[in-house]
Amino acid sequence: MDRTAWTELPSAAREAVEKLAGPIERGETADSGVMSRLACTLHTTASRVFLKGTRLDDETAWLYDYEARVTRSAPRAPRVLWQVEAGGWLLIGYEFLEGRHPQLAPASDDLAALVDMLTMLSSAPWPTEVRKKPLHVRWAGFYPDDCAQYLQGTALTHTDVSPLNMLVTADGIRLLDWALACPGPDWADTAFSVVRLVHAGHSPEQAEQVARAVPAYRAAAPAAVSTFAHALHAVWASREKTDPLPHRAALTAAARAWADHRALIGGCDQVTA
Repeated sequence: MDRTAWTELPSAAREAVEKLAGPIERGETADSGVMSRLACTLHTTASRVFLKGTRLDDETAWLYDYEARVTRSAPRAPRVLWQVEAGGWLLIGYEFLEGRHPQLAPASDDLAALVDMLTMLSSAPWPTEVRKKPLHVRWAGFYPDDCAQYLQGTALTHTDVSPLNMLVTADGIRLLDWALACPGPDWADTAFSVVRLVHAGHSPEQAEQVARAVPAYRAAAPAAVSTFAHALHAVWASREKTDPLPHRAALTAAARAWADHRALIGGCDQVTA
């Protein structure tokens, strides 16, 4: 996506932001990790603010408002500082977080912090005032119809727990970019992290050993986890075929390795993508 720089915003939009954030010394456009029309760090005279936004006439503008509403309810998320419409733009200021992306390789010192974050996420309920298709509906067609109950839940599920969406901070791991969040099982984000751990070098058995440190995942029915693993691989394999981005092949291979491992445990059969 082509990015709009802070200085390219209409003057009315910049003035509205400065009324909320204070005088802006400069804006640094994000070069990766955030799929937003506008994504930049604003340096004010007192602090820093992360700014996301898009034009109000953009067909995806609703998604920015949705993300902000979910973020306000999400644990370990950056705080939403303010939201404003001005100069034809929707602009949202988020807490600026200082940190680094975690390392998920075996024996990494960040694994304990990952478990702590996933444990906290598992206890967060979906904000009922925000409407979004739940995970079992989002993935419809990628698992047998009679297995839908395994993917149902009312927890706030991020669904994209990539290391690029995490920052290791002085307060533990914080989770960014909640635009893909939806209702799902309370163990779902931990299950998503299993594939990230496999991608980082763990065997499926090792990855699940880390995941089982999260109580919600440990309590999940084996058939439910197996259904999730097969469905996730089917979803990612489908995406790799229709939109083969460079990073997708390795992630799909990791998902396949986990699904093959879960096939030995039992559950709903995999749906071929």
